[in-house]
Amino acid sequence: QVQLVESGGGLVQPGGSLRLSCAASGTIFSIDFMGWYRQAPGQQRELVATISSRGIPTYTDSVKGRFTISRDNAKNTVYLQMDSLKPEDTALYYCNRISIPLWRWGQGTQVTVSS
Repeated sequence: QVQLVESGGGLVQPGGSLRLSCAASGTIFSIDFMGWYRQAPGQQRELVATISSRGIPTYTDSVKGRFTISRDNAKNTVYLQMDSLKPEDTALYYCNRISIPLWRWGQGTQVTVSS
């Protein structure tokens, strides 16, 4: 069974940066397109960034130019570098593949942007 473990969240001031990590186990990680999702209180989970098996990224408009997704297939890990953070980026962040069926969700990592 695939296990996903997210880390790297925290409290940061507006304009600050964080780097999230997601380690996957129990799968041939390198063949999957991966994504970072986030869920703010009272809102639906949304997909904010994806990365292909070859490292080609895509981003939702609200994070373009501020977030960078990357992956290290040798470490079965996907990263999300978040710069110029805004209060509206506050959410619980998760990783998962983007194809159906999704894997079981990890616990996520909380990102709070506040002064």
